[in-house]
Amino acid sequence: MATSATDRQALRIDKWLWHARFFRTRRLAAEVVAAGRVRVNGVHATRASRLVGPGDTLTFPQGRRIRVIRVLAVAARRGPAAEAALLFEDLDPLPPKSALE
Repeated sequence: MATSATDRQALRIDKWLWHARFFRTRRLAAEVVAAGRVRVNGVHATRASRLVGPGDTLTFPQGRRIRVIRVLAVAARRGPAAEAALLFEDLDPLPPKSALE
């Protein structure tokens, strides 16, 4: 049986997206969620208060890309980029620049 975000360490989706440095401000992250442009495990999230935690898969637009990431951890604060990179796994990474040329 799958565990829900309330059964494990979890954080509001707007705060997690901001901590992981996908959005410059928490308000911008909340606006994207409220617009229904973020999916959690394939289901549209429309409330910034939606909890996410390790194991959840998020799909959302970032610039011209559609990001697909898996939440690996929840942070207590918004730290440097090196710490933020440890919070998620990119399931659809960009190919290396040499492959684009």
